[in-house]
Amino acid sequence: MRIIAGVAKGRTLGSVAGATRPTSDRAREGLFSSLLSEFGDFLGLHVLDLFGGSGAIALEALSRGAANVHVVEKDVDAQKTIEKNYELVSKNKPVGKFHLYSMSAQRFISDPPKEKYHIVYIDPPYDFPDEDVVEILCTLHSGGFLKDDALLAIERTAKRSHISWPKAFTALRERNYGQATIFYGSYTPENG
Repeated sequence: MRIIAGVAKGRTLGSVAGATRPTSDRAREGLFSSLLSEFGDFLGLHVLDLFGGSGAIALEALSRGAANVHVVEKDVDAQKTIEKNYELVSKNKPVGKFHLYSMSAQRFISDPPKEKYHIVYIDPPYDFPDEDVVEILCTLHSGGFLKDDALLAIERTAKRSHISWPKAFTALRERNYGQATIFYGSYTPENG
């Protein structure tokens, strides 16, 4: 698993043995291609990676110039991997700030928001119930976590047919990457 672009391009990241299911390189490339088509670049963006795993998504955003990257992970082994991976990426002196929150995604969003985010990536375990994903989306909206132009990307198993986006969101597209499908939605608070 490598950083694809930015100041840390080519850095090899560690993974978490057995505790997480890393997003494939192909899916990460597709994700960041989609995000670039929406935002142009990552400069100045605020990114939230819920269910961080190895931190690869968050660290890719940091490498590409995101201003502030928050990653949330409750698994202790995954937290240690994220910290080691951040040490590797930080050697390339990214301009943005990075913070790991050692807690569950549900706990993180139950507190007042640290800030509002442009991009939120949600990649829970595949056995995480769909209704709980929808509940997270509703809490991100009601809790004030999202900028008005926010984009959300949700990775699920390709066996799932769709995401039921709540009222405050508009489904944009979905992309299949082998075993994974990433669902993209925009935040449309006037609908909520």
